Amino acid sequence: MDPDRTVARRRSSLLLLRLLLVALLWSGLALGTFSLGSSSHRVLHDLLSEEQLLKVEDLSLALLQGGRMGPLSLPPDLPDLDPECRELLLDFANSSAELTGCLVRGARPVRLCQTCYPLFQQVASKMDNISRAVGNSSESHNCARSLLMADRMQIVVILSEFFNSTWQKANCANCLTNKSEELSNSTVYFLNLFNHTLTCFENNLQGSAHSLLQLRNYSEVCKNCREAYKTLSSLYCEMQKMNELESKAESGTHLCIDVEDAMNITRKLWSRTFNCSVPCSDTVPVIAVAVFILFLPVVFYLSSFLHSEQKKRKLILPKRLKSSTSFANIQENSH
Repeated sequence: MDPDRTVARRRSSLLLLRLLLVALLWSGLALGTFSLGSSSHRVLHDLLSEEQLLKVEDLSLALLQGGRMGPLSLPPDLPDLDPECRELLLDFANSSAELTGCLVRGARPVRLCQTCYPLFQQVASKMDNISRAVGNSSESHNCARSLLMADRMQIVVILSEFFNSTWQKANCANCLTNKSEELSNSTVYFLNLFNHTLTCFENNLQGSAHSLLQLRNYSEVCKNCREAYKTLSSLYCEMQKMNELESKAESGTHLCIDVEDAMNITRKLWSRTFNCSVPCSDTVPVIAVAVFILFLPVVFYLSSFLHSEQKKRKLILPKRLKSSTSFANIQENSH
């Protein structure tokens, strides 16, 4: 069938329905009413089919609303995004959703920096694409203005600031290389030692768990995993010293949250759960120095007593005093 002939036939049927409806409306006005009563509805039902009747009702509503045909449309002056701007917004939305899911999944135990750094770089790149003006084109300025400064909330800006503040609080820069493209060698080595220590704990726990009703004996864990724990702890101390020297952390001298949380977990298991202890090699010289300082006063007074000469005072009477006393004795004897 010819499409032009079909369109012309539909237009003629709609025109006929409109003329019929106008005639019915005039008849209602002549009778003193403005609504289609039950009698007029019965007349329409007799003359028209069910589908045509629905079209008449829709047409009447359109005429009563001001003569507009078809569905209501938005005003032409409402702001709308260009296709380029909408694509930038969708890219930022997708990357933000992926990064948010990664952050939540890596919350406990903390695995933020080591698992989410590629997604963080992706979100930062998408934000740069929005905020950066490509060349001197006005469309790029319109995208930045529409997506970042068009309303009071500024959702895109709020999300970008949230991701940046979270990344800075976690000090993830300490776990990554200078360009933040991958994990640093020290971080990879620490995480490998951490996994090795946890594996040692798990293997020795399987042999020491005899009964759930009895207290577990963790002596095997303390004995067999002491070297692994000491190596991990010494590496953590070295990383802290290097971090203080390099001053890479912005808020204090913290390492990245992944390394700190891994060391805290290991120390809690070692000291609280397993009740293990590592004898420190520096205790011997510390005790020797403390004992020497305590005995310093005793040594001082004892040496001063031994080496000092105790001279007895000898009273030598003068000659005049001797003569006077002898003369007094003679006089006493004479009497």
